Amino acid sequence: MKHFCRIFTGILLLAVFSASAEVNYQIKISQPQHHLADVEMTMPVDAAGSVLVHLPAWRSGKYQILDLANGVRRFAVADANGQALSFKKTEKSTWQIDVKQQGNITIRYQIYANQLDTRTRHIDDSHGYLNPSAVLMYSESTRLQPVTVQLTVPAGWRSTSGMAKGPKPHSFVAANYDVLADSPIETGIHQSFQFKVDTRDYEVVIWGDGNYDAKQIVADLEKLAGQTSSIWQGYPYQNYLFIIHSSVGARGATEHLNSTVIQRDRFSFKTRQHYLDFLSTASHELVHTWNVKAYRPAELVPYDYLNPNYTKLLWISEGSTSYFQNQLLLRAGLMTSKEFYADLAKSLDRFDRLAGKTEQSVAESSFDNWISLGGDHGDNFSVNIYSEGYLVSWMLDHWLLDKSQLRASYRSLHSELYKKFSKTTAFTDVDVRNIAKQLTGKSLDAWWQQQVETPLELNTDELLASAGLVRTASEKVQAFSGITSTFKDGVAKVSKVERDSPAWQAGLTSDDEIVAVGKLQLKSALTDRLKDFKPKERIVISYFRNGRLLEAELTLGSLPEGPSIIKAMPKASKAQKAFHKAWLGVDHDLPKS
Repeated sequence: MKHFCRIFTGILLLAVFSASAEVNYQIKISQPQHHLADVEMTMPVDAAGSVLVHLPAWRSGKYQILDLANGVRRFAVADANGQALSFKKTEKSTWQIDVKQQGNITIRYQIYANQLDTRTRHIDDSHGYLNPSAVLMYSESTRLQPVTVQLTVPAGWRSTSGMAKGPKPHSFVAANYDVLADSPIETGIHQSFQFKVDTRDYEVVIWGDGNYDAKQIVADLEKLAGQTSSIWQGYPYQNYLFIIHSSVGARGATEHLNSTVIQRDRFSFKTRQHYLDFLSTASHELVHTWNVKAYRPAELVPYDYLNPNYTKLLWISEGSTSYFQNQLLLRAGLMTSKEFYADLAKSLDRFDRLAGKTEQSVAESSFDNWISLGGDHGDNFSVNIYSEGYLVSWMLDHWLLDKSQLRASYRSLHSELYKKFSKTTAFTDVDVRNIAKQLTGKSLDAWWQQQVETPLELNTDELLASAGLVRTASEKVQAFSGITSTFKDGVAKVSKVERDSPAWQAGLTSDDEIVAVGKLQLKSALTDRLKDFKPKERIVISYFRNGRLLEAELTLGSLPEGPSIIKAMPKASKAQKAFHKAWLGVDHDLPKS
């Protein structure tokens, strides 16, 4: 009986220990000018033996292995009594620790943070941007345990995050490591603004100087936040954080659980087009809070932080988000119909010239995104989960509107995805097709096979005409070589040659260095020089390849001199106008002259 009591007591103590245990992180930024931080992680261990800790090899929102452990140095471990524990590194992102007894262990290491452009970690003398998945380690044994984070930062700094605030200044708490990993921290000297929409609290934090109008940004983000109900009913968050970095050279953005980080060159806010690009990005990331964070492809649940999560549905995660982003701006009055049509025309112009559209489906592109090359080979032999995912989303929207007689749209489908999967997060392609059938009474299977599983076939004129729109190409044409290059010091270095273009047929390729056209030395960009010629003219291009001077003769092709234009049909029918309204949520109006 005594033996049984001792066993029972031991089990009870272990259960209490496991239930009450949490993981604590301390981040000390004492050398910001050198991009360094000291990290201390205290975690519970249930029993003696080997314990594995990891730093993720990638971060959510960027489906690419980044090997984030490359900034870790001075790794050390001690038990609750301060005694050093032995360890060994077993692979690039994993450390194996030999633990002698149950209790807490403390792991210490230094992290180097100078990767602003990857939106992983960046520390300097004015701020720290910390994506926890690039800074804080985890163990599978405690991945689901509550966590606390305490920062020690220079005087005058302020810290904010999508995580709940902790009991002390510069502290945060999260339900588990997955919440922590998806909740970046911005600490430093920055501007902060707040607003409220539909009982939800929003904060806008801007780090860095620039030619932006902060009040205008905040006012426009407030208008944007008010439009999400046009797609989803309800919210996956109570508070939302926009982190804006205005610096030199950095671009891009990343979605997180209830926040985003948006990076822009500090002098890229003034022109209308640049500002629209910023708003489109903000809209894209806000849409992601539902599409990817509240529901995402089943293969992405849970995240495998050390290895790729492969899925054939990334085109929904990214392309459909791109598809919705400008629709929200249009509904909010932040983008005009003319600007919306111009952006759509730009996408169609790109697709018209995309050689890769016959080579790869959006499903294949989704699966291979982890190893996608981009650039020359990417455009010639691949499609993109963003741009072609956008077009497939448009086509599916059209299919739903048509089959349901305008009663259901692609917004309806995503609303259902949120309703059905916001608790479990994970959905499959079968779920998408089933929802489409529920909304329309029609099977999506044949369409899915034709447009998703095989290279898509786009009938632009038919899609536009349904909404009372027409697209026309520029009447003026210009000479076309198929070469994309950058000019420096008298050399046009080729970065891309379009497949089956005149330059492709002549044998030119990426990394060729063009020095002369028509036996005359280049003095400016190749695009400027080609303006001296007309379509169908034969020209001689002199170039270096691997240090050897070569020549290629080609016959120039032709391209429209400007982008195509999408306009409202002057005599659109009532049916076309109704389709336009159901599609975009705004009236079909002719532009004022």
